Amino acid sequence: MTAPANAVPDRAEQSLRRTLLAPGYLRLLLLCVLLGVPIALACFFFVGLQHQLQHWVWTSLPEAAGYDRPPWWWPLPALVLAGLVLAPIVTRMPGGGGHLPVDGLGGAPVGPRALPGAVLAALATLPLGVVLGPEAPLMAVGSGLALLAVRRAGGADPRARAILATAGSTAAISTILGGPVAAAVLLIEGAGLAGARLVALLLPCLLASAAGALVFTGFGQWTGLKIGALTLTDVPPDANPDAGDFLWGIPTAALIAVLVTLARGLGRRTVSWTRHRTAVRTIVCATAVGVCIAAYALITGRSPAEAALSGQATLAQLAAHPHAWSVGALIALVVCKGLAWGIALGSLRGGPIFPAVLLGTATATACSGLPGFGAAPALALGISAASAAVTGLPLASAVLAVLVVGGDAYEQMPLIVTASVVAFVVAQLVRREAPQTEEEGAAGTGAGKRTGTAAAP
Repeated sequence: MTAPANAVPDRAEQSLRRTLLAPGYLRLLLLCVLLGVPIALACFFFVGLQHQLQHWVWTSLPEAAGYDRPPWWWPLPALVLAGLVLAPIVTRMPGGGGHLPVDGLGGAPVGPRALPGAVLAALATLPLGVVLGPEAPLMAVGSGLALLAVRRAGGADPRARAILATAGSTAAISTILGGPVAAAVLLIEGAGLAGARLVALLLPCLLASAAGALVFTGFGQWTGLKIGALTLTDVPPDANPDAGDFLWGIPTAALIAVLVTLARGLGRRTVSWTRHRTAVRTIVCATAVGVCIAAYALITGRSPAEAALSGQATLAQLAAHPHAWSVGALIALVVCKGLAWGIALGSLRGGPIFPAVLLGTATATACSGLPGFGAAPALALGISAASAAVTGLPLASAVLAVLVVGGDAYEQMPLIVTASVVAFVVAQLVRREAPQTEEEGAAGTGAGKRTGTAAAP
């Protein structure tokens, strides 16, 4: 009698088993666990220092000057200083201060030679309010330290170096994206791999991320330092999504995708403009960002820090008290921060995801007063839609929204997934007509390029 088809492992399963049991791969897994610990420590102190500098610039210094909060003009000197500091880094240091945020998290992993410029650019400018997040610099820290460790240890074959660089980036990004699960899903979708090749690349990244997340969380509790991760402690009361939530939520997700994509288009034009006379035009762009942030404070009478920083703190405030902002203030936040973000994407250095998430959430919250549209569904779909539009990764964006919203996301999952898919499709339709920079043409449009993941092993 013929044996059933599933009785004999197919070639892919046999290949996977040989890969997983190979001594070299087992040593690679152990090395990833060992690398996850120091990378997490470096990322913790990096983000902790950045958060402390940010607190000093936007809280301690205004209070010392006699203000209960930063005055409307505060972003102007801060952003001019950011431009003056960033200009020589971009033009003279290896690596130009890291990836351009308009390219997503993307490009090849940052190596040890370019790492000092990326770290210096982030620590010197993010606290000054350049409207960008810490996620791209963190990934640079992870990949740079991993590659440095390989070099110090005597090197490795190119495939192993690619895996270690990706594992280092994943361990770093997991520290602020809710843990290793979100980072692993980002890797799965961003790498565009499948089958045995995907599993062989995923396992090292999972181990490094888990080890890193454990150490990162532990050190946060031991020292009491704040790191500004993308988490929400208070969210609107949970509610089952109904027809009204989908009726308004789907066009809101499409609107978010259009706004995010238009801002990225502005970033691409800014890249073209700053390609010549880069130092001077970097300072001009930073000043323009400061003008946009000051305009928000003048229009609304609120603190300019709400629009100037990457968005974690403002997102938490918006989630806890969604009705504390008027619709006009939310529209002003979207317009002013959106313009500032678009300019920063093509000229400054940092991560693009956190500001986009705030813009999407503010847009959805402004629409939540529509009949039958609730604050809890608006929060959930705003995070998912904005993340999908800026990253081009709908699955990872839905997982990120679920993890950020927490227990209240259970009832919102259908809306979260729908919003993510709608935003992804609309962003692709809008972006298809957008001009492409020379850098984008050279880098290609693959998901692996966007997320900075390494090639398959």
